[in-house]
Amino acid sequence: MNLEFRLLRAFAAERLNSGLSQEFESHVWCRLVSSHPGFADLTARTAVVTGSSSGIGRAIALELAAAGADVVVHCRRSVGRAEQVATAVRDLGRRAAVIAADLGDVQDCEQFVNECWESELGRPSIWVNNAGADLLTGDAASMSYAEKLHRLYEVDVRGTVLLSRAIGRRMIDLGRGVILNIGWDQADRGMEGDSGELFSVSKNAIMGLTRSLALSLAPAVRVNAIAPGWIRTAWGEQAGDEWHQRVLRETPLDRWGEPQDIAKLARFLVSDEASYITGQVINANGGAVR
Repeated sequence: MNLEFRLLRAFAAERLNSGLSQEFESHVWCRLVSSHPGFADLTARTAVVTGSSSGIGRAIALELAAAGADVVVHCRRSVGRAEQVATAVRDLGRRAAVIAADLGDVQDCEQFVNECWESELGRPSIWVNNAGADLLTGDAASMSYAEKLHRLYEVDVRGTVLLSRAIGRRMIDLGRGVILNIGWDQADRGMEGDSGELFSVSKNAIMGLTRSLALSLAPAVRVNAIAPGWIRTAWGEQAGDEWHQRVLRETPLDRWGEPQDIAKLARFLVSDEASYITGQVINANGGAVR
């Protein structure tokens, strides 16, 4: 166990529960994991993480950078927040670029893939489709059911399909690549209410795409998906006590998941450590099985 790893582990154990900012907490944990020898090394790889200006995408971008990857940080409009993530990537000793695109727009999807492929960071061999329409917070929360369904189709479904097919073809020419999608653990089990119906439609589509695309792109390109459970992102942080109690009731590990929980699994799945895994949807949900 090297000295940096021992020092960071001791520092993290003492301080992570002492009111540190989310940014600094992520930085400490990324440094901690990157200091652990032999774990899912991504040195000399370039990764693209869509929707990485905040939440799960941000955590994945930092985790991959901690593993040695250069990272393209994507956003739709939050360029300032994306630049902050890029700065954090550079603080970890890796290169970063910020590219903005509306993944609900067909032409933007095509242009985004082209820009990533020709980026100064080098051609990406890791692609994480994390971006999704946020319908639970902000102005989108007041949209009609039909409007929400349409937006989910544009961004989550069509956007993911177009990006995956475009980058998959290029990865085959490159001779290697990994695509990682983000699903939802309750999509195939069902959840009551408008949000349950809407996200079941879009996330089931993504998880089905994952399995079919894995067959289409094998053996050169691996395709997997993570299906998160209750993760404390922006919506989770503002959820009321009723939702908090539901999370504890439905999660055997008795806590919310954190974005870093998903990021650590993502790091493994895009690394060579997972070279025999493709076409799989892996739940990361604290043990919820029903």
